[in-house]
Amino acid sequence: MKHSNSFSFDLAFGEEAEDWAHALFTGSFKVEVKNDRMAHQTGNLYIEVYSRGKKSGLATSTADYWLFKISNGVSIFIEKEELKKKVKENWNGKYVLGGDEDTSKGVLIAINKLYGK
Repeated sequence: MKHSNSFSFDLAFGEEAEDWAHALFTGSFKVEVKNDRMAHQTGNLYIEVYSRGKKSGLATSTADYWLFKISNGVSIFIEKEELKKKVKENWNGKYVLGGDEDTSKGVLIAINKLYGK
């Protein structure tokens, strides 16, 4: 990433982030919101990909971003395509049952695997 001590460069860089945030909060992007009740204890997120025998969740989402509420005051916000990439890179080949009466199949991904390369 390019670095500069120039006010005009820093201003443009900051305004780019402000424009992105404005688009996010004014509905220009779709956001899938998940409330994961176990992630704060397990360190893993459950990502649904099938439900009742059909593709669902991450496999069919039209959202641009996913927002996971981990606990009060802690959330993870990630682009859907980046989440798909991270799930694919870190999936161990096994599905985990979940959802209502275990009718969904998903994958577990360690929260720390979402950050970095």
